[in-house]
Amino acid sequence: MARIEFVSGRAQVEAAYLARALALSPEELQRGMREGAITSRLERGEGEDSGRIRLTFFSPHRRSRIVADETGRVLTCVTVPLTATRGNTGPGPKTEGR
Repeated sequence: MARIEFVSGRAQVEAAYLARALALSPEELQRGMREGAITSRLERGEGEDSGRIRLTFFSPHRRSRIVADETGRVLTCVTVPLTATRGNTGPGPKTEGR
C-alpha cells in the first residue's frame, strides 16, 4: 500500500495514488489543487486513535479519506462520490403578479 511522507510538518501523498483515488489524471489533480477546486484536511488522532492521521481530500465530485499510522503507512483509503444537494426543482407556488 502507499505511504504518506511528512516533510516540515506537512503530509505529502504521491500524486498518482491520490489521482487514482479521486478518478483523475495526475495532471487534473495538480491543476485542481492549484486552482483550489481540490482541497484537503489533515486530522491527528487522539486517545484511542493516537498515532494515526486522517487526510481527507475533496474534489468537486468525490471525497477520498486516507488513514495512516505514525510512520506514514496507509491503513485505509476510502473514496465516495459526492452528490449535489438539490432543493425542489419542480415549479414553485404561483405568486400574484408573476
